[in-house]
Amino acid sequence: MIIKSYELNKIDLKKNNFFLFYGKNEGHQNEIIKQYFTDKFEGQITKYDENEFISNNQFIVSEMMNKSLFANNKLIIISRVSDKIFKVIDDIINKDLSDIKILLKCGMLEKRSKIRSLFEKNNNLVIIPFYEDNERSLLPIINNFLTKNKINLARESINLLINRSSGNRENLKTELNKILNFSFSNKIISFEDVQKLSNLAENIDVNHLVNCYLSKNSKKIAKTLNENNYSDEDCILIVRTILSKSKRLLGIIEKYEQNKNLDQVILQTKPPIFWKDKDIVKKQVKSWNSEDLKENIYKISEIEVLIKNNSNNSLNILSDFILN
Repeated sequence: MIIKSYELNKIDLKKNNFFLFYGKNEGHQNEIIKQYFTDKFEGQITKYDENEFISNNQFIVSEMMNKSLFANNKLIIISRVSDKIFKVIDDIINKDLSDIKILLKCGMLEKRSKIRSLFEKNNNLVIIPFYEDNERSLLPIINNFLTKNKINLARESINLLINRSSGNRENLKTELNKILNFSFSNKIISFEDVQKLSNLAENIDVNHLVNCYLSKNSKKIAKTLNENNYSDEDCILIVRTILSKSKRLLGIIEKYEQNKNLDQVILQTKPPIFWKDKDIVKKQVKSWNSEDLKENIYKISEIEVLIKNNSNNSLNILSDFILN
């Protein structure tokens, strides 16, 4: 049974025991899990990675079936789920586990995914897609934060925060916390203040690397990679930033292919493109066509999954992808 993320009131926690959350927006997933599941759950909460759960599934399922060990309700959260877990979950669904809830969370799932199909076709299973954040979803978060903390920011500063968040509400909340701390000793917060607060060195490196990639500047890509020692988390951030900027660039290219007036397209893009970035965007537009970029966006999603499943080799995977 498919439920949209804004239709959570349709979930009956007394009736539904199996949930699948999937999509790029891990920040939104975590918000919903906390708000609707962990904060309200009265019982034992256990978390597993998919590989850990599969490796120990016989022991875990045996404990589930032993009611004497579960006087209270139990919530099991399994992360980084893929089709590898399909058979295990399919077997568990047919067991009597009325006092146990299982929540699976993962990134993107293709339409032909077995686990996705299982949840979509069964009315007793709940599947919720979580799409990437955009200006429409991030703006209310900023407005609520500003109202709650009685902080005034110019629209230009708000647009900067949306751009810096790279389509991820968790990134946005990190930036908002910086502003909150800054506001304790500074009643007036200018655009320059916001720019400095959200312009950490690592963000500069990531954005520079991504811009070089989208501009197909292999020499600068290689130089940036050699000058930085990116962690596994950095590699995921870089891939997500590439994906977010690629999707935005695709929208610009598609409009440009229609009316052939690039300056007008850039001027009408929302959130606005800052003047210092306009030349970079123009170069990126001329480096791609819409079909090639669409195909590349699909590859980017695959690379993120590959990096997550091979954390010990994440930097090599990332380097091979963006250099080739």
